[in-house]
Amino acid sequence: QVQLVESGGGLVQPGGSLRLSCAASGIDFRPYVMGWYRQAPGKQREFVATISSGGITNYADSAKGRFTISRDNAKNTVYLQMNSLKPEDTAVYYCHTRVDILNYWGQGTQVTVAS
Repeated sequence: QVQLVESGGGLVQPGGSLRLSCAASGIDFRPYVMGWYRQAPGKQREFVATISSGGITNYADSAKGRFTISRDNAKNTVYLQMNSLKPEDTAVYYCHTRVDILNYWGQGTQVTVAS
């Protein structure tokens, strides 16, 4: 039973920082790409960042220079360090991985950026 559980969301002021975590269970995610996506109210879910098994990262243009994705394979956990947060970053953030043809998603963690 594969499960992804996000944590670390909350309310932060513009310019502030937040660190999200995604803990995986029921799977050793070391061989797989892990990613973060987000969905704001009234909008479709969008790509934020991914990290490969070898540590290669990719970011959405909106995240480049501000967000950092990382992984700790020993802890089966992926992180998203979010700096210089803007109100437009407000969304539910979801952890994701794909194993063969199967996609796994967490339930999401709310990030709200407001003064």
